[in-house]
Amino acid sequence: QHQASHSMTTPVEAEEPPSTPKIISLGIHIVDILGRHVSHIPEGQNVDILDEIRITVAGTAAGTSIDLAKLGMTHVIAMGAVGHDELGNFVINTMRNYGIDTSNLVRKENVQTSATMLPIRPNGDRPALHVPGANHHLEFEDLDLDVIKAADLLHLGGTGLMSALDDGGSLRVLQFAKEHGVTTTFDLVAIPRPDLRDLVEPLLPYIDYFMPGLEEAKMICGKDDRKEVINYFLDRGVGTVVFKMGEQGSIVANKTIGEIIIPAFKASAVVDSTGCGDSYCAGFIVGLTKGWSLEQAARLGSACGALVVTGLGSDAGIVDLDSTIHFMESAELLE
Repeated sequence: QHQASHSMTTPVEAEEPPSTPKIISLGIHIVDILGRHVSHIPEGQNVDILDEIRITVAGTAAGTSIDLAKLGMTHVIAMGAVGHDELGNFVINTMRNYGIDTSNLVRKENVQTSATMLPIRPNGDRPALHVPGANHHLEFEDLDLDVIKAADLLHLGGTGLMSALDDGGSLRVLQFAKEHGVTTTFDLVAIPRPDLRDLVEPLLPYIDYFMPGLEEAKMICGKDDRKEVINYFLDRGVGTVVFKMGEQGSIVANKTIGEIIIPAFKASAVVDSTGCGDSYCAGFIVGLTKGWSLEQAARLGSACGALVVTGLGSDAGIVDLDSTIHFMESAELLE
């Protein structure tokens, strides 16, 4: 509907822009080890039998990169840090297999690749046991500014879990991106900490699309009323807020369009919610690069989340862009 001017005979391929958008996903890269379903930890040294255990590449930056690649983005650049270890090899090899450019992943000495153990509960919840590892050692000096300058979009994912970059580096990279006309998107894993607001607030004027979960946004600003939360971030310079609310859907709001609520899609099964937010970001970014309306971009993000929840791991569910669009156009909405 957004290409109404095209004649009916125009092949879909002709809608592609002449050059593929260059998308950088900068931030945390994590190896997830997931098991399902875990309702309790066995006593002593007893053993419980699980249905499935998987190992995946995940994290607010890496999970989004993989979903972007699955959705047909052919120029995705990963920026972050891993260790000189087998987990780091796994991250790099897995991302390369998806066609992601890993040449900007730095390898850090004497620190392991970040990893998380996730015992997935029967309802899909995901308690996490996490080693921050190399993510804490990514520094501003590790980033190739020429690569950032040449990008169309920079997604920064994982503020709060990158202590070296969080110490002024995240601000510098977002400022640099905006100075060079790069669109910026932002997501994080908000862990309760006294300085969370101080960490995020300086970044806000340089973020075009601020995309945390609504609960995370509330945690950052200390407000509870949804409209107050939206205005808190818009008043501090964010271009557009995109708040993910799980099965309640999502909100897109800015000073021009006001507030739009996008309902969630009904998932065929709820297996594991790991990576749903990262996939939402990927879908939304793909919609942006295609020039879709914010509402349509959010609907694609929503469709991605509903697909990822159907399998174990942040890389589950999404096959490609066409099947995701088909799901978006045909799936039931959650009431």
